[in-house]
Amino acid sequence: MVLTAAKKTEKRKQEVEYLTLVLPNGGFTDSQFFEFCQLNDNLRIERNSKGEIIIMPLTGGKTGQRNAELVIEFGIWNRQKKGGIVFDSSTGFKLPNGATYSPDLAWVKNERWQALTPKQQERHVPICPDFVMELLSSSQGVESLKAKMGEFMENGCNLGWLIDPYGRTTYVFRPKMTAEVVPFAQELFGGQVLEDFKIKLSEIF
Repeated sequence: MVLTAAKKTEKRKQEVEYLTLVLPNGGFTDSQFFEFCQLNDNLRIERNSKGEIIIMPLTGGKTGQRNAELVIEFGIWNRQKKGGIVFDSSTGFKLPNGATYSPDLAWVKNERWQALTPKQQERHVPICPDFVMELLSSSQGVESLKAKMGEFMENGCNLGWLIDPYGRTTYVFRPKMTAEVVPFAQELFGGQVLEDFKIKLSEIF
C-alpha cells in the first residue's frame, strides 16, 4: 500500500511537525487501522473523519508527569463514586463521524461501557466518551485542540476540559455552548457529568 506523507506545522514556543498519512482507496478499514496501531504501538496515532492517519510526537517528561497527576485524581474519585470507567491516553475511541481519537483522559458511564461486547472493549472503543480531557503540551497548538474538543462535543460528549498549563487556564466545553475559560486558581467542577468531582489545578501544577 502506497502512503502519501504530508507535514503539518503549528507554532507555539517552537515549530513542531507531525505527519498526516493520506491513504488511497478510502484508507484503512477499522480492523486494518487497529492492526496498524498495534504494529506501531511506540507511536501516538489517531485517524480523522476523512480517514487520514495522524502520527504525533511523544510528549516530554513534564507533560507526562502532569497527565499522570490528573489520572490519579480522576482514578481516586472514580473508585469512590464507581459510576464509570477512566481511560488513559493510550485508548482509542471511534466517534460517530468515523474519527478515532485518543484523548489524554476519558471517562465513560458504566452502563455504556457494559453495553459493549467483549470484542468491542478490547479494540478501539466504538463510542464517544461522556467526558474527555486534553492537556496541552509544548508541541501542540491550542487552536487545533479546541477544534478537536468541538468535534468531541458534536459527536456526543457531554463535558470536555482543555487544560493549558502555559496560560494556566482551562477551556471548558459543553455541547452547543461557547467554551468557558477557567483560571487555574479557580476550582473546576464536574457538574452533572462527573458527580461531586472538583479540582483546583493551581494546587497540582
